[in-house]
Parts: sequence; structure tokens; C-alpha cells
Amino acid sequence: MLKRLFDILFSLILIIPLLPVFLIIAILVKLDSKGPVFYLQTRVGKQNKDFKLFKFRTMYTDADKKGLLTVGHRDNRITRVGYNLRKYKVDELPQLFNVIIGDMSVVGPRPEVRKYVDMYDERQQKVVSVRPGITDFASIQFVHENELLKNADDPEKLYIDEIMPAKLELNLKYIENRHFFKDLKIILLTIKAIFT
Repeated sequence: MLKRLFDILFSLILIIPLLPVFLIIAILVKLDSKGPVFYLQTRVGKQNKDFKLFKFRTMYTDADKKGLLTVGHRDNRITRVGYNLRKYKVDELPQLFNVIIGDMSVVGPRPEVRKYVDMYDERQQKVVSVRPGITDFASIQFVHENELLKNADDPEKLYIDEIMPAKLELNLKYIENRHFFKDLKIILLTIKAIFT
């Protein structure tokens, strides 16, 4: 209950002053390339249920048909404006609306696409027993995940065999010992990771 109340208050405190920024970003996205302002991707949420995750669109329309993983910050599917939005994680801000709706929490395991969730073993499935979040320890540790994938001979194999299991271990540890002050710590570490 406290976590849900914090999620709503935290999101509203950010959304209200950021509305003019959202408007500017929306204009820049539209001027930069054809397509919608927002990118809605189906992700897996609490109790293994699908939901639509909101992001500012950072790629050319239909770019996800060429693969779900983004390889490097200079992936040629990323627009000019999209590059800067991704660099500072600004493209993730619309997920505050997912938090208000109740699909997500501010802190929790990052929601994955169905393709990869279907690969989880029985223990790893525990990750989808809780509400997913905008940030978590895995997001902080793998803040440069795109660059790791860029340097791999087979990016998807690296993701499935090494990165995804490591992320899931961090998420399982979080779930086993989650509390309010740990969430605050994750928020502060995320801000530090973005700007350093």
C-alpha cells in the first residue's frame, strides 16, 4: 500500500512540472521523422499479464521488425532526436503514466517482452509475480547494455545466455528483500548512473 501511494505521488510530482518538457519533446520527435510521438510496446507485467509500455519514439517507424534488441547507441534505426533521448533515458519518462495507471511501479524489475519471458525457468518466473518498474538494480548495472551488445558477434545470444540471467538474478534478490528505503536508494543510484 505504501509503495503504491509513493508511486502515484512520485509520478504526479514529476509529471506536472514536466508537461511543458513533454510537449517540446513531442514536437522534436514529430519534426525529426515520420511516425507517432509515442512508441507503445507490449511487455509482460505482474502475474504474467501483457500491457502496453509507453515511451517516446526514438526509432524510425517499424524499426522493431528488424529485431527487439538495440545494438549500440548509434544503431542506424535510431533517429537523431532519439539518440539524445536515449542517452539521458528521457525516452523512458512516459512510463510515469504506466505507473499512474497501475501497470508499473517506479522501482521494480524492468518489464521484458514476451519472447524472452517465455524462456524463463520456474525460479525466474518469480520476477513476474510483482509489478515491474521503471528502474532496478539491473538497469543500473547494465546501463551500457547497448554497447555490450554492439561488440558481440551474436548480440541476441549474449543477451539470452549472459545478460538476461544476470539481470534476473539481481531482480530475484531485490524481490526477496525489498523495502521502501531500498527503493529510494535505487532511484538515487539511477539518477547518478544517467548523469555519470
